[in-house]
Amino acid sequence: MDFKTKQIKSIIKTLKSDEKNGLTSQQVEQKKKEFGANQFTEEERVSLFKKILNHLKEVTVIILIIAGIISTYIAITQHPSDLSEPIVIFAIIALNVFIAIRQEGNAEAALESLKSLSAPKARVIRDNQTEEIDAVDLVPGDILLLEAGDMVPADARMISSSNLQTEESALTGESLPIEKDENAVVDEDAPVGDVFHTVFSGSLVTNGRAKTIITATGMDTEMGAVASLLNNTKQGRTPLQDRMNKLGKQLSIIAVLAGVLIFILNFFQGEDFITTLMTAVTLAVAAVPETLPVIVTISLAFGVQNMVKRNAIIRTIPSVETLGSASVIASDKTGTLTQNKMTIQKLWTFPHPPIDATAEFGEDEKMLLKMMSLASNATIEDRDGEVVIAGDPTESAIIRLLQEKGMPKKELEKEYPRVHEIPFDSERKLMTTVHKTEDGYISITKGAFDRIPVHFSSITDEVGTRAHEIHDSFAQDALRVIGVGYKKYDDLPKDLSVEELEKDILFAGIVGMIDPPREESRDAVKEAKAAGIKTIMITGDHAVTATAIAKQIGIFEPGDKTITGAELSKLSDEELKGNVRDFSVYARVSPEDKIRIVKAWQANDEIVAMTGDGVNDAPALKAADVGTAMGIAGTEVAKNAADMVLTDDNFATIVHTVEEGRRVYENIKKTVYFLLACNISEIFIMLLAVLFGWGLPVVSIQLLFINVVADGIPGFGLSREKADPTLMEQKPTKKGESIFARGMTRNIAIVATIFTIITLLGFYIGSSVTVDATIGASHEVGQTMAFLILGWSSVIHIFNARSKESIFKIGFLSNPTVFWTSLLSISILTIVALVPFLANIFFLVPMSLTHWIIAVVLSILPLIFVEIQKLVFKKIGKAF
Repeated sequence: MDFKTKQIKSIIKTLKSDEKNGLTSQQVEQKKKEFGANQFTEEERVSLFKKILNHLKEVTVIILIIAGIISTYIAITQHPSDLSEPIVIFAIIALNVFIAIRQEGNAEAALESLKSLSAPKARVIRDNQTEEIDAVDLVPGDILLLEAGDMVPADARMISSSNLQTEESALTGESLPIEKDENAVVDEDAPVGDVFHTVFSGSLVTNGRAKTIITATGMDTEMGAVASLLNNTKQGRTPLQDRMNKLGKQLSIIAVLAGVLIFILNFFQGEDFITTLMTAVTLAVAAVPETLPVIVTISLAFGVQNMVKRNAIIRTIPSVETLGSASVIASDKTGTLTQNKMTIQKLWTFPHPPIDATAEFGEDEKMLLKMMSLASNATIEDRDGEVVIAGDPTESAIIRLLQEKGMPKKELEKEYPRVHEIPFDSERKLMTTVHKTEDGYISITKGAFDRIPVHFSSITDEVGTRAHEIHDSFAQDALRVIGVGYKKYDDLPKDLSVEELEKDILFAGIVGMIDPPREESRDAVKEAKAAGIKTIMITGDHAVTATAIAKQIGIFEPGDKTITGAELSKLSDEELKGNVRDFSVYARVSPEDKIRIVKAWQANDEIVAMTGDGVNDAPALKAADVGTAMGIAGTEVAKNAADMVLTDDNFATIVHTVEEGRRVYENIKKTVYFLLACNISEIFIMLLAVLFGWGLPVVSIQLLFINVVADGIPGFGLSREKADPTLMEQKPTKKGESIFARGMTRNIAIVATIFTIITLLGFYIGSSVTVDATIGASHEVGQTMAFLILGWSSVIHIFNARSKESIFKIGFLSNPTVFWTSLLSISILTIVALVPFLANIFFLVPMSLTHWIIAVVLSILPLIFVEIQKLVFKKIGKAF
């Protein structure tokens, strides 16, 4: 039931409670049966066996399982002592399933963390007795007593209070305490942050005390609504997972068709059934790059390591690449784009013009700051050698500026000792202190400008007019305005009441403060824009403040709009989807609003990276393509719902991780280009040789050896390839874009064609042409040449794949891992052909020096050809 607009007496009556005596024991038992326990419910957990089974159904995993079974059979029947191939394949399957299940476990941990925000105990009035009970036993209608330091255990409407303030950052994302007022009038559609007569589960009482009546418990609370959203929000597949799944399907079709075709061709050419079947199966397996999944995983893992160095901890490995595809960054304001530190920006004292806080102060400005500091209770503490300003954020801003101006508060307090205080009152929005001076006493009143009891008309019209003009100009810049007035006495007055001390005071001036943007935020937003990434602000703060900050940072540009949660609720999902691009700032929004915003951008085929730190952000973090939580200010709930945690709570870090994500994806594309060129060529080499009636140019064990040694070993080094200097000047990879886009299919086809030609040429020379009298032409010599040419050229091809630039420009040794692993692979292939007992295992025979020279020359041709292709493309301005 929604009690926002109901009167408190009506609520007490509806819930059948009693303000003085509370509920009876009998009523409590009845309500427990009706409403249940004050705790969150969970969705049914999926068993570990079912999770494993679900992941084994993936197309790429099925292909690997088939490859592993076939590889095991081949190893056992042809070479029992070498089971390395099937071991690697099954290890890849286990690794992929393990990583996927671990990701799911991270998501489930979010709800567990949410439970920790529930208060363990609560003080209530029952049967006319005040007692402390377990918070889980609370029911609607309980009279709940709260005081400073308490964690609110359920949503409750205030009956009476004294200076109550609560910190609701878990729900709103805003760290400034909220002043509560049981008499506040609240609109029906008011967001949580504007419901001033209610306290919410999971918030912290920072000041004052209150008597309240519980209106909602468990899943019916605002925090329960967040838990429900977490339960119901499913994490989608990453773009990389979709692309790899699609690639797996495409490769499986190619593999099956190639296998069937080679089987038919071989069978009708008179080969025996078993040999024909094994050849077909081997070719089908050869079409699938077995090392691709593990190389992709290594690339992502290396990206994780690099991101740690950039102050980002990755919790779900595939999100590394997803970050690189991000086209929209939805950022929280407080603490991410801003410093989460209220700071004075401007001051004004009559008759001077307003000045920036960084300017040099005159005597009047210094006196204004001194008076504000004297009427503040924020303190300066030494915590393990670090000077920390503790207290209300507004007062902390005043003391911080005092320190910066070389006027330590301790010395100020010695010079003007405080003798009396009228504490801040949320109704009056003022506080007054009295201090002893050299020539008497001074009372200082600090608070909201419109509440300072100064009658400007009694001074001069000019002062009053100017004061209101300056106040309005500060407010237009979204500055929080605080005013100060004072009154001097020769002797300490006997009457220290509000009426006396705050009557006929003199106006001193005003200050304007705000939580300022981080210095690096503007550059980061600019860099993101250059990379084709739209930055939006989603915040629980007020629209005026949020828009002002967004303008300073560069998020809000001419033509952009700001929308509030109340306005958002009036839009249907379709209307929001159609208009979402118009808005750069979303203010005063609820957890449900945040999910709608994320999904609206996703519905426009955008990949969304979302930042947040509060419990209210958790559902949207889970729904986003990449959820990013704050490591310093973030709640455990937000961290567990996120894919990435920023250890420095800095927006600029997100942009840096996008660059790293792009580097990872580019390297994965390079790996696909590197591996598939060889795998596709193997299919055509086998098919064409059989069509020509030449017999098999390479046998199954040779193909598998090339796939693992020539492709797999050097391929690992591509994960360490450096980013292209122009990477952050390119547009993001579109959501549905194929991994073969941007010329990849063309480049694979070109290189695969070259591989096919040179391998078949080498096979033909070795099997049909006598190039040396010592070693005659034979089918076995042809197979040996084909094996070496296909293996060597595959290894050398990695230098084509490393960069769009010429390998002679970037240098062979600029990636030492690739260079030395390539040298290792070439050495292994050569040793296998030279050492007699190894050559026998792989059905290789000795060759003459002429054969070796021809094989070397043919193996280098793909590198030369691709270098020419890069040069031509650069000349005509076409992307490689």
